[in-house]
Amino acid sequence: MQLTRSSGKRDGLTPALLAGGLLGLLVGFYLALSAPPDVNQGWLVRIMYLHVPMAWLCYLAIFGTLGYSIAYLVRRNPRYDRMAAASAELGLLFSALTVLSGALWGRPTWGVYWTWEPRLTTFAILIAVYVGYFVVRSAIEDPELRANASAAIGILGSINVPISYMSVKWWRSLHQTQTIDLTTGKVNMEPSMLLALMVNLLAFTLLYIAFVRLRGIIAEREAEKLEAQHG
Repeated sequence: MQLTRSSGKRDGLTPALLAGGLLGLLVGFYLALSAPPDVNQGWLVRIMYLHVPMAWLCYLAIFGTLGYSIAYLVRRNPRYDRMAAASAELGLLFSALTVLSGALWGRPTWGVYWTWEPRLTTFAILIAVYVGYFVVRSAIEDPELRANASAAIGILGSINVPISYMSVKWWRSLHQTQTIDLTTGKVNMEPSMLLALMVNLLAFTLLYIAFVRLRGIIAEREAEKLEAQHG
């Protein structure tokens, strides 16, 4: 598969990233099925191999939106605004998938699909912020004003990511602490389980890069068609 940008330049990297991510998912799926059950949760722990990478992709996408938003404010290039929106779309989608997979995991372990404990509450706020991001984008017609407002929300909204991540440490929470603690470097997993999780994390990272690039190309073409119609 070959993608072509509006400039006529072929994009071979995006299909390669997509293929690598899909291959990684297949390998990760096999490793997850081969990994042993958890001492406390049994085979239910297999949800983790999707839930944690989904949460990772959500955070990654939000930081991607942060980076592109800052780049837009500095460079004033509309491409960065489009890429910020593309990354935010993925962040919103995977935040919803994270909540859904977490609910399926929480019901048999906590007895409820949802509870207003710190991690879930901060995640709900995160979703609300990025729903607001797209409400603002759809409500403002002026391109420059829309991009400025979106960049402001994208930057401010990212503040909630470290709060959400640290919430299980800062407040008493039903949610388990991090399996891989980025603040201390501690890993609380059996090696085969860790391998399965890391492969899935890598696969989701490749898919994020591929999807945001693909969505950016689509947004670029849409912008050029709109400009041609008004020109």
